[in-house]
Amino acid sequence: MKYVDEYRDAALVRKLADAIARVTTRPWTIMEICGGQTHAIVKFGLDDLLPKNITLVHGPGCPVCVTSADLIDQAVELTLKHGAILCSFGDMLRVPGNGIDLLTAKARGGDVRIVYSPLDAVGIAKANPTKPVVFFAVGFETTAPANAMSVLLAERDGVKNFSILTSHVLVPPAMRAILGSPDNRVQGFLAAGHVCTIMGVEEYGPIAKEYGAPIIITGFEPVDILEGILLCVKQLESGRAEVENAYSRAVRTEGNTHARTIVETVFEVADRDWRGIGVIPQSGLAVRAKYAAYDAAKRFPLTTTADHGCTECISGEIMRGVKKPHDCPAFGTRCKPEHPLGAPMVSSEGACAAYYRYRSRTLEPAAT
Repeated sequence: MKYVDEYRDAALVRKLADAIARVTTRPWTIMEICGGQTHAIVKFGLDDLLPKNITLVHGPGCPVCVTSADLIDQAVELTLKHGAILCSFGDMLRVPGNGIDLLTAKARGGDVRIVYSPLDAVGIAKANPTKPVVFFAVGFETTAPANAMSVLLAERDGVKNFSILTSHVLVPPAMRAILGSPDNRVQGFLAAGHVCTIMGVEEYGPIAKEYGAPIIITGFEPVDILEGILLCVKQLESGRAEVENAYSRAVRTEGNTHARTIVETVFEVADRDWRGIGVIPQSGLAVRAKYAAYDAAKRFPLTTTADHGCTECISGEIMRGVKKPHDCPAFGTRCKPEHPLGAPMVSSEGACAAYYRYRSRTLEPAAT
């Protein structure tokens, strides 16, 4: 398949891995931000092709994983207490809250529906005019345009029973929070190409300069990722810290200006609580006051609860690059996709789910 097969070419992958080995003279720790990149790395064993002194750690680029337990509780409350039809992408249903998850809420009679687009939720609202319909708007900058468009579409069509419960997070503030943490290990980043397709690259330059950390914008196939690592290592070895676009087939410097305008029309930047990490200032998107009628947090009296979390789950340390999934004592034993302790074991983009799916056997102790 064009634009896929050529980026999975085994000979080119090996050539890039050899090039990385030749230019690497010191230990370096590089973080890939996106959960899709994490799954590609683990699925294709890309980290096993790298020299031993290159360490890849996995960032908080799984929006499902960083959605706070409080918001999960509010989504449950919307359907069980307020009788809303709660529309969501499927990977949110098993994410644990402080109480129950959305799948359990559905089993208890809540009208919880899986959709593939926020525009599907608008259609459901039109078909059920006497019922409140809420779309659980989760994601990074990538999904923000479609979620903003659902609000504009509902307003245009006079759909009064539609609203969104917003859990949008932004990548650049999270990168700053990681680099500024006292236990930070990250020396360079592979940035998510799909985020930059929307937002462009301008926000990354000041981060690279301030923290001395190169940022390489990459895609999601093996060749993309290894090319990004090669460019990052070259910068680290030469003492440079710049932004490089290695995904130019999709990313322009200015991003998608039309999509950005739609996002800025409906949303404004706000503080956001990241599950396992805490509140990062100005790291999320909230619905503007002009569109408060479509903001579920304002339309319904929702309960706010502290994120109790699971004391055994180390997902916060994993998403900050301090530890890896196999460092968790519960991994693959008390924490599995069927019975997750934390969101990274649930989501299709979660690092723990990737390790469990592709590496759980290799991590088991040898039989005696």
